[in-house]
Amino acid sequence: MSACRGRIHQVTFTRLVLFLGLAFHKLVWEFMKRAQPGSRPARVRPSSRWVRVVKAGKLTVLALLVVQTLFLDLFPINRRPGTMRVLGMVLYFLGLGTAVAGRLHLGKHWVDLEDSRVIQGKSLVTAGVYRYLRHPIYGGDILLLTGLELALNSWLVLAVSVPLAVVTRQVAKEEAMLSQAFPGYREYRARTRRFIPFVL
Repeated sequence: MSACRGRIHQVTFTRLVLFLGLAFHKLVWEFMKRAQPGSRPARVRPSSRWVRVVKAGKLTVLALLVVQTLFLDLFPINRRPGTMRVLGMVLYFLGLGTAVAGRLHLGKHWVDLEDSRVIQGKSLVTAGVYRYLRHPIYGGDILLLTGLELALNSWLVLAVSVPLAVVTRQVAKEEAMLSQAFPGYREYRARTRRFIPFVL
């Protein structure tokens, strides 16, 4: 009985820590937006419907992740997921740290996914985590999602392949634009990796 109660407390603690990480991630993004009110020009919207769809999609995914994190046991992988939970937490915090570091280093040069263009006045950031990775926010978020699902002992970890495919497509598009906008981008791309330092 006490062992069962101990496992319940451990799972509850894991869920709380994961939720706080998601909240911290969101707060950093919101704080950075508000801290630089003059740095974000008006968007050029390919279509207002597209912008609404992207925003709604991002909020829906976040809401579902919060509900799963706090309350749901979906498609459990293992009856004794202790080691997997630890691995998941490690990946989760590596991803969270990488994404937040990327956002902080990008500062006023960051644009929303739905902007999908190089905005005049922005410059190429190659310092901090960008010295090693071209897309630490995307890579960090994918790592965070993978770690989250493993820590929750869920086969939904396989669904991370969907945002990974979206990110891969978006990265190719962004890198083509950046190569045209910044003369030094090709050289920068040659000496860095997309998501994992020295590897990928």
